[in-house]
Amino acid sequence: MSKNLFNTPEYRTLMQEHLTKTISYLFESNQEFALACEVKYITFSPQLPDSIKDNFDHTVLFILGGFTFESAHIQEEYCVFEAGFGSENFGSVVSVPLLAIRQIFVGDNPIVINFADPKPPENKAASLLNASSQNASKKTSMEALLKNPDNKKLLKNKK
Repeated sequence: MSKNLFNTPEYRTLMQEHLTKTISYLFESNQEFALACEVKYITFSPQLPDSIKDNFDHTVLFILGGFTFESAHIQEEYCVFEAGFGSENFGSVVSVPLLAIRQIFVGDNPIVINFADPKPPENKAASLLNASSQNASKKTSMEALLKNPDNKKLLKNKK
């Protein structure tokens, strides 16, 4: 079975660096641009009203120009900017995980296309190990709780 190269940690790291460097270059060049992003990974602060959010498709296009461009910056693994939405120009700070950016456009030209999944693939072995360690910590917590004689009385009263 062939492995999906676009979901490997190496490709995800490569894309994250490429997106960061490309966006930084556009900022340094004072070049306005647009981002096509997966909506389900985006955070809005304050939250957008449902009347606005309901108009979004799976992917939304943000045009970073004017005030939105001036407010935009890279913060850790996010592209963050202020934007106004809807006819009432509802203001919100938008935080987009870099890997949720599917394309970057300058004018009509796509200059970056990202195929990496914004969420890392679930590793079955890691999941099993994590579940096992959670069960072990529950057992350890219960043992610690029962070492105190007063807690034993509380549990007996509960039955």
